[in-house]
Amino acid sequence: MSRLPRGATVRRDAGLYGYERALRRHGIEPVAGADEAGRGACAGPLVAAAAILPPGKAGIIPGLADSKLLTERARERCYGEVVKRALTWSVVVVPPAECDRLGMHVANVEALRRAVALLEVTPGYVLTDGFPVDGLPVPSLAIWKGDRVAACVAAASVLAKVTRDRLMRELDGEFPAYDFKTHKGYITDTHTAALREHGPCPQHRMRFVNVRRAAGLEPMPAVQNGGQEQVGRDTPPPELAETVRGRR
Repeated sequence: MSRLPRGATVRRDAGLYGYERALRRHGIEPVAGADEAGRGACAGPLVAAAAILPPGKAGIIPGLADSKLLTERARERCYGEVVKRALTWSVVVVPPAECDRLGMHVANVEALRRAVALLEVTPGYVLTDGFPVDGLPVPSLAIWKGDRVAACVAAASVLAKVTRDRLMRELDGEFPAYDFKTHKGYITDTHTAALREHGPCPQHRMRFVNVRRAAGLEPMPAVQNGGQEQVGRDTPPPELAETVRGRR
């Protein structure tokens, strides 16, 4: 589904909870949000999350916003509030090897689909960030910058980002040469220098051109997203590796 139900409108000034309120006015609930973290990184896992916030004051998370706009401290605080208040939430972790095998887009869509499937309360509607997710069992809407305009998507964004950042700090202890705790697997000058000096580790994604070059492999052709992404055809998704879920 590519639009809200007939007759449902969301004012520009409706605030972060406007989409959920509009859907509930039409008897459509509960509303789940889904988002991911780590899609653009060349190292570390992809993490997807989904969450359903309760209606009313119980579902209002003070300071909730797109996780990328929050400080680390604010994200951790919001994470605790989402886990405490959500009717249900879930997180799916896709290791780098699976990201390479599937391709980032397929891995991303499959992870978001599974995160929604793991919710212990079946949603009546799903809001996703940026692009549609096929195969969901209920109607859904992809919202441009959804983590900035829909509370449930912002909640999922926080769950995914905090989970991934914690994992990257753990990986820094295992692979200290790459400074994963600082850049979280994204490309920086420090990360690029470490790749050149040490080559890739098992946490790097071999479909990314900079990683392949550091490994001494033939570089991939440039593509529209700046030459960092993948080559090869997508394959059917396997069972994803790790899941976490919770319920209030």
